[in-house]
Amino acid sequence: MHDETEQEIATRLIGRVDRYESTIRAFASYDPARARQEAATAAQGPLSGLSVGIKDIIDTAYYPTGHGSPIYDGNHTRNDAACVTLLRQAGALCVGKTVTTEFAFFRAGATVNPHDLSRTPGGSSSGSAAAVAAGMIDIGLASQTAASLTRPASYCGIVGFKPSYGRYAAAGVKGLAPSFDTLGTLTADVATAVLADGVLKGPCPVRMTPSARAPARIGLCRTPWWDEAEDSTRLALLDSGRRFGSHADVEDVDLSAFSDAADLHVTIMSYEAAQALAWEFTDRRALMSQQIVGLLEAGRAIGYETYRAALTRAAALRERIDTLFDRYDVLLAPAAPGVAPKREQGTGSPIFSRLWTLVRLPTVTLPGPVGDGGLPVGVQLLGRIGSDEDLLNVAAWAEAILPARPVPAICRQGE
Repeated sequence: MHDETEQEIATRLIGRVDRYESTIRAFASYDPARARQEAATAAQGPLSGLSVGIKDIIDTAYYPTGHGSPIYDGNHTRNDAACVTLLRQAGALCVGKTVTTEFAFFRAGATVNPHDLSRTPGGSSSGSAAAVAAGMIDIGLASQTAASLTRPASYCGIVGFKPSYGRYAAAGVKGLAPSFDTLGTLTADVATAVLADGVLKGPCPVRMTPSARAPARIGLCRTPWWDEAEDSTRLALLDSGRRFGSHADVEDVDLSAFSDAADLHVTIMSYEAAQALAWEFTDRRALMSQQIVGLLEAGRAIGYETYRAALTRAAALRERIDTLFDRYDVLLAPAAPGVAPKREQGTGSPIFSRLWTLVRLPTVTLPGPVGDGGLPVGVQLLGRIGSDEDLLNVAAWAEAILPARPVPAICRQGE
């Protein structure tokens, strides 16, 4: 790749998009002429030669930002979001806007899962995940308010990095619940996630590479919602724990003290979403789905004192979760209930990420042993808040122990 010119990279990229986009439908907006123009003027930096897809809740000056909603059809902003500017400064080629669910909630867009076209790629970072899985882009910008990054990574068999809350600049990213909204990345491997992290974590890019580090002790977390895990997820978590157990101590962690975390997350998210989307709900409700209207109506019914009590309890759980890292280097947990559901069943349940999003931990989702029908199912590693580099280094170690990333059948045909 490093021997290619920027225009050769753009040509290869455009060919890949042309090959798969009509089937996968990962992009909300894409312009090959613009991609060539960006390649001709691309800066030199740590992301030179890498392509990026931008989730369509993130502002871009050239492409419209639709937020997955007809309310914002043709919506143009004057400037790029901070994260897009940082990526461009580092040499990345921004390809286009990737499909998101409506306001990064539940109503799905047109994107399908490259591993099985009848299944969802997950939400809300659906287009970014599918485009990375199919090799159409190297880095997919994503976000998480509940499980919007972790779940698509698991369903599409790729790496998802949700950093510690507040690590990446949120300027120019449409918010849903500011207590949780977190920008992150979807990539084919940990090394690319580390490269992107070196750019997105500060105002000036830093060239970073992972330094694989074996942990001394891993906490295996079935979580209080283990009964919602399907066989594929149960097998993936326990098999991953056995693999890691050949190199490190793996211990079961009792998380029963966190059993109210999912409900707390729903309360806080609903209340804040009703604030964040007040204009859309008041003036454009007819253009909103029943899913998002239901969320906002639930949020409007929550009293301020109930909301404040939930925030107080969430803060206490953050303090409590932090003490686990006095014993464990990382935690190992399920990433999704099972393999990707059929599209008509929706984008999947966020239950296995609500706790971790509530307590704001950094998480790396990695492809685990394949599940039912040979479909991907991921596991997630979690670190202490602020220990993102350490977590990524452990993830690089784990990546080498876990099975190779599954390649979608659609990408194996004719190759």
